[in-house]
Amino acid sequence: MITKYQCVNISSVSPQALVEFYNEKLGIPVLEPDENYDGVSLGFLKEAPAIVIWDEKRWGKSSEGKVNFVFSCDDLDKTYVELKEKGVSLEPPTTAVWGGKELPFLDLDGNKILLLES
Repeated sequence: MITKYQCVNISSVSPQALVEFYNEKLGIPVLEPDENYDGVSLGFLKEAPAIVIWDEKRWGKSSEGKVNFVFSCDDLDKTYVELKEKGVSLEPPTTAVWGGKELPFLDLDGNKILLLES
């Protein structure tokens, strides 16, 4: 039966720009690069699930809708300032109805990203 959660595949008509957004703006390391930006794996540990970005023009859409990523950080206010300085379009963090701080924004393809303070 199922033994491991491997990855999430997202496709993009601009895979290089999307890889650069996740790597350079959000600081997510490239685990498996590809010089054609087709099948690039990003993540924090090689043994953990990754984000794999594919060239939509070559392979078609990898999903029927947008993806919603949830990441955590130590200091949401500091992260907000760092992302704004890198040109990421986002509003200041808010306190969610459940009491925690969160920072929602979109990547270059419209996928939702939610940062939580851990």
